[in-house]
Amino acid sequence: MSANNPLRKFVDKVSRYPAWLGNRLITWVFCHKVKLAGTTGLEILGTDGSCVTFRQKNRRKAQNHIGSVHAAAMALLAESATGFIVGINLPGDKLPLIKSMKLNYLKRAQGDMTATASLTPEQIKLMQSDDKGEVNVAVKVTDATGTETVACEMLWAWITKNRT
Repeated sequence: MSANNPLRKFVDKVSRYPAWLGNRLITWVFCHKVKLAGTTGLEILGTDGSCVTFRQKNRRKAQNHIGSVHAAAMALLAESATGFIVGINLPGDKLPLIKSMKLNYLKRAQGDMTATASLTPEQIKLMQSDDKGEVNVAVKVTDATGTETVACEMLWAWITKNRT
């Protein structure tokens, strides 16, 4: 992985801490940078560098009119998980950009939601070597019963940051 990516360096450092502390620190940093994630209460449950799991608790700020997690909060959950895993695998001089999001809501969600996003070794290698490109990031969104309630396609691109 790229040594000049500050987010990746932070994730690697806190991975040596006890899981409960490391995950809280990573969540705090992420929610500090992504304000809406903090407002809805997203949590990072764990990452190994190629896979990450996020949770959206079914709390009032993220609920819809029927008391389950709002569709927009589910989209934020999937987008945040995929963006995080792309962000920690890009070199520090690259900028990740969401290119497209396709969500199909399959079933009514019950309770808390989780999203698990992952990259293949080939995708990570491509992100490390190419100045610009795009990848479809696999993500699975499930509710408290383990049912996949949303089928997602997340296409992420990256470009070189402008240096002026």
